[in-house]
Amino acid sequence: MLKSSLPRRSAVALLAGVALVVTGCGGGSSDSSSEGSKSAAPSVSEDKDLAAKVPDAIASDGKLTVGSDTSYAPSEFIDTDGETIVGFDVDLFKAVAQKLGLEADFQTASFDSIIAGVGSGKYEVGVSSFTVNPERMQQANMISYYSAGTQWATKKDNPEKVDPDNACGLSIAVQKATVQVDDITARSDKCKSAGKEAITIDQYEGQDEATAAVVSGKDVAMLADSPVSAYAVDQTNGQLELLGDIYDSAPYGYVVAKDQTDFAQAIADAVKSLIDDGTYETVLKKWGVEGGAITDPAVNPAG
Repeated sequence: MLKSSLPRRSAVALLAGVALVVTGCGGGSSDSSSEGSKSAAPSVSEDKDLAAKVPDAIASDGKLTVGSDTSYAPSEFIDTDGETIVGFDVDLFKAVAQKLGLEADFQTASFDSIIAGVGSGKYEVGVSSFTVNPERMQQANMISYYSAGTQWATKKDNPEKVDPDNACGLSIAVQKATVQVDDITARSDKCKSAGKEAITIDQYEGQDEATAAVVSGKDVAMLADSPVSAYAVDQTNGQLELLGDIYDSAPYGYVVAKDQTDFAQAIADAVKSLIDDGTYETVLKKWGVEGGAITDPAVNPAG
């Protein structure tokens, strides 16, 4: 997800009566919510040369402790069993870990705690659809692995005639601490400067709640990372539709401690290896997010 580094982004109960399965927690056995998770994630073999690049202190226990905000389908979310963490981020980073001869141990965390948790050593890696930006690269090393932009979604047929460029006076849903909060706040400020009514910005702890608010009619539209909005439209069975074009595309990045530059490069090399051997494409296609594929993972990529 495009997320801000301000306080922000937990699979929780959905609004009553809403036929919504965005986090994979709702719906019955006929849901398509976990179609991606039903097929097995690809398994890859250890690359001895890449594994040798992992610092001994990290490799010694054979696993990577990963902090992740698991409310952001289809990137990282809780499956229909209520406990298994799934998503394209999860499948892809598990393959990265396997390339490095390690096992990825995903742990649910609040989004705004993950970078600090990596810095303190609580997590060895942060994998949670973090948008790479200068502020974050001051706090940690970031390894690019995907590209996403922002896209709006609204009720099917846009009954309120929402225009993202003129949403003054409307109630809009976003997830806390995402870059979309900055986006919608700037739009609201523009409304006020023009003498128009401010946008009512409803911020939710989880993207599942934000999406449910639009489905229920509490908010007239939402904005989120492009793969998230597209997945929400698909999983709400025609109750939502995408609104406008994708904009402000930027890379997602894995988060590694600032002093772990060599480890960060090993991760980048592992991603490149997955791209070269076809595993990367397989994972993205499994989840229907291949539109954000990249070819050149890098540590702290230039803007």
